[in-house]
Formats: sequence, structure tokens, C-alpha cells
Amino acid sequence: MKKIHIVGLGLLGGSFGLGARKKFPELKITGSDISEQNQKDALTFGIVTAIQESPDPDTDIVILATPADSLGGLLEKTLGQISEETLVIDLGSTKSKLCKLVENHPKRAQYLACHPIAGTEYSGPKAAFADLLDRKVMILCEMEKTDLHLKEKAYELFEALNLKLRFMDPVEHDRHLAFVSHLSHISSFMLGKTVLQKMENDKNIFDMAGSGFASTVRLAKSSPAMWAPILTENKENILAALDGYIANLSDIRAKISESNGAAIKEDMTDINKIRDILDFGK
Repeated sequence: MKKIHIVGLGLLGGSFGLGARKKFPELKITGSDISEQNQKDALTFGIVTAIQESPDPDTDIVILATPADSLGGLLEKTLGQISEETLVIDLGSTKSKLCKLVENHPKRAQYLACHPIAGTEYSGPKAAFADLLDRKVMILCEMEKTDLHLKEKAYELFEALNLKLRFMDPVEHDRHLAFVSHLSHISSFMLGKTVLQKMENDKNIFDMAGSGFASTVRLAKSSPAMWAPILTENKENILAALDGYIANLSDIRAKISESNGAAIKEDMTDINKIRDILDFGK
């Protein structure tokens, strides 16, 4: 592992750069970003060793870490630039469109579809840190279509960053992420919107906001530039998730309207079973 090139020097791309340099001190990392300020910050914080638009011919891995709606064109462009010894990975939150787009590309074997389940509500190079990916899950899709030799380069990087690998079909990935990631961000943004609308008439409402509100609305601080494209790219799955969510909201609204405390308690007791499923300590 001698050279990595990163396109998109925000939280994820930046953290990959910092994590890789921590594990491979002699690694040369080049990169670019649509934002000139992000490029300057990436140099300042040591995310990259040089800013350049295209990867060197002897680059081992190119990491694409840009918004979801830009990845298709960028992936095709990058595959057209690289030498046969370079692997391209993307870090996008949607996978099926990308895999479908390049399924017949002559350099399909030089692409590995990836999604690290990692992040914070902050964005940009200043938010990046070397251990963001430590012990996080990295989902890989259609790995059997990637060249074995090039795949070994990715495994070397993933092992160094202490990522836990999981393997999924891209369609299944997008369907599941709509429920466990994309829907939660929509909920947080819309809760934030509802409270901001209330604040227009009641300036003191945030004085009563406790830790429950803060933790629930935390994701509303996430980057709109990243999340708006995710919602449109995974539209069909997200609409299905929203339909179920809205139906459940309507159901509890009706029970509250009827003052049906027994039914509300029964529902909440059933939902409490999620404690047996989720274990965030692992």
C-alpha cells in the first residue's frame, strides 16, 4: 500500500485518509474536493499529502466519498482514468444503482461497492478523525465481481482500519438501509422542523428540551448536501419505509385521541422488545 487517492474530503473521505496515514505513515495520499476550502483544510489537517484532480497511474486505491447523486458519473469517469492495478471503491449509502450502472463496464472487476456504517452529525474535513472507522461495519456488495488481487488491497486497508466486514446483495442493502438509517434521519429532520415551527410562537420552548430531545434530533444536524441526494437516490425503498412509519404514527395518534392508555401501553411494551435486538455496546 503506497498510494491512495480520495475524491471528496469531508467526514468520511477525510477519516479514511487520517486512519490510513495513521496505520501507514509512509503512505502518499492525494485527493480533491469540489470545495476549495475543504481542499485547504485537508492539507492543513494532514488528510492528504497533495491536492490533485486525478490519481497517479500507480495509485493502489481510489476512494469516492462524494454525495450519492454524484457517484454514478464519477465512478464511470474514474474507471476510465485508472491503470489496471488500481481499485476503485465508493463509500455511498446506496448501492444498487451503482452496481447496475457498471455491471457491463470493461473495468467492472476494478470496482468494489462499499458502505461504511460510520459517521457523526458533523461534516467537512474539520470533523474527520482517524478512529471514526475503528470497529465499524463495512458492507461490501457483489464482491465476487471484483478482481481477487485488487480485492486484497482493499482487505489490507480495511484490516488496518479495524473494520468489520459484512457482505450483502446491493438491492437488499438499499432496502434495509431505508429503514435503519435513512428513515431515522428523516424522522430527526422533521422533528427538528416541527419544533422550529413551534418556536416561532414560543421562544422559550428549547429551555424545556432535555436529553431525550437532544438525542432524537441530533441527526438533524447532519449535512443536507449529503442527505438530500440519499433520499432521492433510494426513493422507492424510503417511500415504502415512510408509508409504514406514517401508518404507525397515525395509529398511535388515534389511540391518544381516544385516551386509550391500555392500548398505548401494550404497543410500547411490545416495542420494548427492541432492547433484546439492539446492543450498541458491541
